[in-house]
Amino acid sequence: MNPVVFYKNLADETRLKSLLLVVSEGELCVCELTCALGISQPKISRNLAQLRVSGLLQDRRQGKWVYYRICPDLPLWCQNVLEETAVRNKGFIAGNLEQLNKMGERPARVASCC
Repeated sequence: MNPVVFYKNLADETRLKSLLLVVSEGELCVCELTCALGISQPKISRNLAQLRVSGLLQDRRQGKWVYYRICPDLPLWCQNVLEETAVRNKGFIAGNLEQLNKMGERPARVASCC
């Protein structure tokens, strides 16, 4: 992972919050991120595509839903930066996690997703 590419992705608030939410939750679909961030689906999808192309996120399709998680091949130093940022800055995404939790339990969210 090129450090410039990595840090440029973190410099955008939508991409950073998306990454930190995924780190916190393990895996999220587009509709969950849309709800958590209060941003339109096209904008979320554009940012997620950039994170996927950059090698930070990996996606998987399950039916009509696309789920994103941190790329398992991401270098350890990158994973450490993301995890440490999530742990040390809980307030940065606290409101977003609250919005996400209002969606209910994960199985219920999947039923009403996208």
